[in-house]
Parts: sequence; C-alpha cells; structure tokens
Amino acid sequence: MIDSSRAERLRQKYAQKGAAVSRQEARPKGPVQRGPGGGPGSRFSGGKPQNTTQVIRRLAAYLGRERLLLAGTAVLILVNTVSSLASSYMLRPIINTYIAPSHGSGSLSGLSRALMVMMALSLTSLLSNYAMTRMMLRVSQRVQKNIRGELFAKLQRLPVGFYDRNNNGEIMSRFVNDVDTVGEMLNNTIAQLLSGAITLVGTLCLMLYTNVPLTLLVVVFIPLTVLCIRAFTRRGRKYYGQQQAALGMLGGFIEESMSGQKVIKVFCHEDITMDEFDWLNGNLRAKQTRAQYVGGSMMPLMQGINNLNYVAAACAGVALCILRGFDIGGLTVFVNYARQFGRPINELSGQMNNVYSALAGAERVFEILDTQTEPDDPPDAVELTHCEGALALEHVTFGYDKGHPVLRDISFTAGRGQKIAFVGSTGAGKTTVANLIPRFYDIWDGAITIDGLDIRQITRDSLRRNITVVLQDTHLFGGSVRENIRYGRLDATDEEVEEAARVANAHTFILQLSDGYDTILDKDGTNLSQGQRQLLNIARAALSRAPILILDEATSSIDTRAERYIEQGLDRLAAQRTTLVIAHRLSTVRDADTILVLEQGEIIERGDHETLLRQGGRYFELYTGLAELS
Repeated sequence: MIDSSRAERLRQKYAQKGAAVSRQEARPKGPVQRGPGGGPGSRFSGGKPQNTTQVIRRLAAYLGRERLLLAGTAVLILVNTVSSLASSYMLRPIINTYIAPSHGSGSLSGLSRALMVMMALSLTSLLSNYAMTRMMLRVSQRVQKNIRGELFAKLQRLPVGFYDRNNNGEIMSRFVNDVDTVGEMLNNTIAQLLSGAITLVGTLCLMLYTNVPLTLLVVVFIPLTVLCIRAFTRRGRKYYGQQQAALGMLGGFIEESMSGQKVIKVFCHEDITMDEFDWLNGNLRAKQTRAQYVGGSMMPLMQGINNLNYVAAACAGVALCILRGFDIGGLTVFVNYARQFGRPINELSGQMNNVYSALAGAERVFEILDTQTEPDDPPDAVELTHCEGALALEHVTFGYDKGHPVLRDISFTAGRGQKIAFVGSTGAGKTTVANLIPRFYDIWDGAITIDGLDIRQITRDSLRRNITVVLQDTHLFGGSVRENIRYGRLDATDEEVEEAARVANAHTFILQLSDGYDTILDKDGTNLSQGQRQLLNIARAALSRAPILILDEATSSIDTRAERYIEQGLDRLAAQRTTLVIAHRLSTVRDADTILVLEQGEIIERGDHETLLRQGGRYFELYTGLAELS
C-alpha cells in the first residue's frame, strides 16, 4: 500500500504534467516542439470531450462511407420492428375472438391460423434481427479498419517532434483501446438506436390506435425520462473522458517501464516503480468506478420509471375495462406496448457506458488525426537527383522552443568525400545539426543547401533518400538479418546485402548465427548484443547509395577492437560520400578533414586534429582530459 506522502507527490507529478500539456495546447501557433530528451509527457490531455457534436459528426462521416450496408441494416431494422410490433398486436384479436367469451368465440382452426401468423411474424423478427446484427458487425469492423488505417497513415506523416513529445504507450492506447471502444459502440449501440427510434414511433402509433387516454398517461412520463438522461449524459461524458485519459497514462507508464527494465533494476527502483504503478492503477480504478457507476445507474433508474409507467397504465386500463367497456385484448396489448415503449430507452441507457467511452476515445483519436503534419512541399519544389553531396550551412539559427535558440549562427561547408566532425559538451547542439539536415525540424534563420539548392526547395522524400543517418540508438525490425540490412535499399540483391555487411565488418558474426543471414531477429534485435545491432545498422547505411552520411555516435556501443574494424569500413564507405560525424570519443574523429567544436550552440573552434591541439583551446582540453581519464 502506497503511503499518503508518496501518493501526494505522484498526484502533484501528474497534475504538473497535465498543466504543462494544457499550457502547450493553449498556445495559438500549434504544438510546441521539444527536442530529443526533452522529457516525457504528452500534448494530449484527455478529460471530457470538448465538442461532442463535432465528434458525432465525424463518426457519422465514417458511417456514411458504408451507406449501402447501413441502408440494408435500416431495412432489416424496419422489418424486425414492424414484424415484432405486428406479432404483439396479434394478441388483441386472438384474445377477443378465441379466448374471452364475452367478446365472441371462434373455431379451433381459426385460432391455429392466427397462431401460425403470429409465429411467422415472430420468426421474421428473429431472422431479420440476426441478419441485422451480422450486417452491423460488418459496418463497425469496416469503420474500425478505416479509422486505424487513417491513424496509422497519419502517424507516418507526423514530424519527428511529435514522437519526441509523446510516449509510445500513450499513442498505442489511442491506436488500440480507443479505437476498440468506438467499434464496440458502433457494433452494439447504433443498431439499437435505429431500432429503438422506429420501435418508439411504431409503438406510439399502435398505442394511440388502441386507446388514446391511456397513451396520454404513458406520454406524461417522457419528460421525467428525458431529464434523467440529460443529467446522466452530462456527468457521463466527463467521467468517461477521465477514465480514457487515466487508461492512457497507465498504458504509457507500463510501456516505459517494460522498455526501461534494465535501468529500473540497476538502480534498484523496483519498489518505487511498483508504487507509481499502484498509484496509476488506483487512479484508473477510481476513474473507472465513478464512470461505471454513472453509466450503470442509468439503466436501473430507467427501468424503475418504466415499471411505474407500466403499473399506472395497467391500473388505468383495468378501470377503463370496468367503467368504459375497454376490451380485454386491447388492455393486454396496451400494457405490453407500455412496457415495450420504455424498452428502447432502457436498452439505450444500458449502452451509455459504450457511448461515453466511445465519444471520449474517438475525440482522443481525432486529436492525433488533427495534429499538424509536416508541411507539404512547395509547388515549385524540385527532386534532388544525381546529388553530389556538397553540403553547406549558412548562418543557421534554430531552437525547439521559441525564444530559446539551441544553435546560433552556424556556418560550415562539406564536399563529396570530406569528413566533418562535431565535438563538444553534452547539449551543445551536435545532434540538433544532424536533425536539421534531413529536415526533421525546420530552421528559424539562415539556409541549408545541398549542391547549391536550399533544402526547403527540395521535396522531402528526395532529400531524405540522399541522406543516410546512423543513430546512437539502434532499431531493428522484426524479420531476418537480411531483411533488416536490405531496409537501407529495398531493391538490393543478396550479394549487395552481404557486401554491405562486409563493409561494416558484420559478415563474420552473421555467419556464426544459427541461420546466418536468414536468422529471425526478436523484437528490436534483442537476441543480439548491442554492438551487433549497431553493426547491422551500419551495414544498412552502407547498403544505401545516399551520398550524404550522418553518424550520430554510431560507434558508441562498440568495443574498442570492433571500433577499429568499423572505422576501416566507414573510411571505405565515406571515401565517396559527404560524412558528418558526431562523437564523444575524440579518438574516432582524429582523421576528420575538419573538426567543429560546439559550445552552447555556437562554433567556437574549427580545424583538423593537429591544428586544434596546437591551439590549446577547448578541443585540447577535451582531448587531453579524455586521455588523462583513460
């Protein structure tokens, strides 16, 4: 059990996250960009839907794509409702003609025929209900498919900054849980809503036809029912929105904990992690309890009102039978309709849990769909073909947050076959330079050119096809070793894949795997060492024909002996490419044509290894300090 002081700290922690998100969303110029390592947290706040009408309209637009199936469903609902109401009304002539002696008598054959008609109507209602359910299931599954397809396509078009701001667990919660709640609502509620509306109208018409005074008595209870529904709906939207937000926070924390298990164990934070999980789990339980209580209370209340309505109609009907000669068959049919009149409302109120969750979940999905994507290429953008790799940064200034520049007036040039190295303290802006060249972020001021063309005038696809980036953090996809290397160029032959592996000095260890190049990798290559995973990433880059190569701490996870082999391969690779190297290991940049020393976003020194050592400046301090430590 978590103690009260720890619970209060956690409450404040997540309240601060929510406040930070609210401040971001309140800014008028779109989402705030944060750089890599800018801290966890999501720009999405959850809570009650901000515009329920708009959410419903957007869901209706998805349903509109399935208009043919919906039309068929509507026909089946009409058939089901009419046959059901007609079957119920058959009781009146059967009772009056064949059962109640005071209203006449009939033959046994006539009763049999009436019962057969009633049975046929009931069977028609049953079959149409089955077909309607099957058809609505197809509609809901297609809508889910369309939403997930659009959501996944949207995620491919979102800028890198979006993933810097939002953790994977929160995104996955929207992708899976929230879309599922929408599908469940469509599958169960839409058909009941249409059926209920038709049933209400049909039942009301038959009640008026049967007995007008009793119908007016039943209608008196409608305002009370509407008031109860409105009160529960207002509270339900709020609480179900909070439930979905709490579910997203818990999912994000679980994903973060699973990916960071080694760090948790190294620092012996298992108990602390369990405390935070307990708090988040308890927070979700509290939000779910409140939401389910509100949603679950509606149906019993509606049933109670419906029972009062039923009793009042029955008592008044009996009085009419005694005093005004109302027929027994009519009374039987009417009290049946009186109960049936409230059934659609009761069923809909019982589905309000799904409705609340679906509206909150749909809004969370639409928030991602409405997130600004990378801007479209300008109409006059050109394809970068036959790139020579001549790269230049001219007085570039950039920051992730307005008013807080990370790079200030950065300028340098690099030609084909040249190696430019960036060194400096952590946070000096080295990785930011690597993020700007492929246009993961757009600069504030200045220009970045490739072969004399401003990269803002080059189509993004062609720009990035001419740039290969090897990051410090490796990522491998599910599949074989061969497929992961081929990710660098999908049309590469097996021979080219193996040659790229030789360049990266990965060929030898690959042959030692159980199935060589056909070895299937676990999630993110966890059945390989960190160094082996990085070798495959470097082989992937070697396979690419991109003339510009960016190595962001590419050898940081490799031991010293393997690093020498990799450097030999990278030297061969870089001979025909423009290469930018970001490194903390200064031993890896000694052969660079130019070394740029960055501090606080500015280039304070530039030159080759020997020149910078002779200057005795910041590079000399970094290099000799590293040597002393080693």
